[in-house]
Amino acid sequence: MVLKKSILQSSLEVAKTEIPSLSDASPFNPQRLSSVDHGLGNFGCAHYKRRCKIRAPCCNEVFDCRHCHNEAKNSDEINPLDHHDIPRHQVKKVICSLCETEQDVQQYCVNCGVCMGKYFCATCKFFDDDISKNQYHCDECGICRTGGKENFFHCKRCGCCYSKVMKDGHRCVEKAMHHNCPVCFEYLFETLRDITVLPCGHTIHLDCVKEMEKHYRYSCPVCSKSIRDMSSSWKKLDQVIASTPMPETYKDKLVWILCNDCGANCEVQFHIVAHKCQSCNSYNTRQIRGSPASATSCSVAEMVHCHDNEKRAESLLKKLGKIAQVCT
Repeated sequence: MVLKKSILQSSLEVAKTEIPSLSDASPFNPQRLSSVDHGLGNFGCAHYKRRCKIRAPCCNEVFDCRHCHNEAKNSDEINPLDHHDIPRHQVKKVICSLCETEQDVQQYCVNCGVCMGKYFCATCKFFDDDISKNQYHCDECGICRTGGKENFFHCKRCGCCYSKVMKDGHRCVEKAMHHNCPVCFEYLFETLRDITVLPCGHTIHLDCVKEMEKHYRYSCPVCSKSIRDMSSSWKKLDQVIASTPMPETYKDKLVWILCNDCGANCEVQFHIVAHKCQSCNSYNTRQIRGSPASATSCSVAEMVHCHDNEKRAESLLKKLGKIAQVCT
């Protein structure tokens, strides 16, 4: 009897070692198998490194990510009537890139146990193996962003996440990010490109700002306020105007101007080069009454650019705040 009991006990111990516990067998346990890291960095698309694909709920087709879907379904080859974006939060199925098992949205494959994305958001149905981006989900934005949650705050009035360095100094604009870029017309709230906040509070792609500077445009495309400190340029314009006397016919001519920077209306002496605001000394002005018509603020910028030797791009980066970028 003792021998039988000993044999039975030994058999049970062997069974325990051969049959894993339920918790170990769970596909959601990252310690279950060493295979969770198989294929890391070898799968994905131009947008993300990930080990799964998604089935689009709108057209029932398989794509590497939502951006791949949107690019394909909004291309010139597709009938404009069939253009559409994927409803990201409605994605229900994903396909493992290693074993090609289709399954419900989850971080670990139910078949081979591989981790389909080091960063995973069940709300956004988002996977990404590149966690160096410091992704985080913002509940108020309703999407995932990059840069680290500890470095950003959500402004409820602007409706987006801003760098904490801007928390006490940024100018709020209602739904500042919920519109298209005023230069390229891409929807800013979901763009993957770098975005910056202008001193007036309006948002724009950073590369679009740099492109504006290349063409000597230093005013906001939305409200026309100056996008950086122009005081050095205004001083140079003072010198240009002082060295360019007007003919007798226009010497005593007065016109009314509107300052784009401070909003003041002023009556000033007409000059063919530019008109200076008497309130804030800005030349970013426009003539509103009187004749002849004067130079616009755009032509003024063109006239002073050859005198401006500042490093415009570096200055802009220092002065303008950074916005948390979308990652989904």
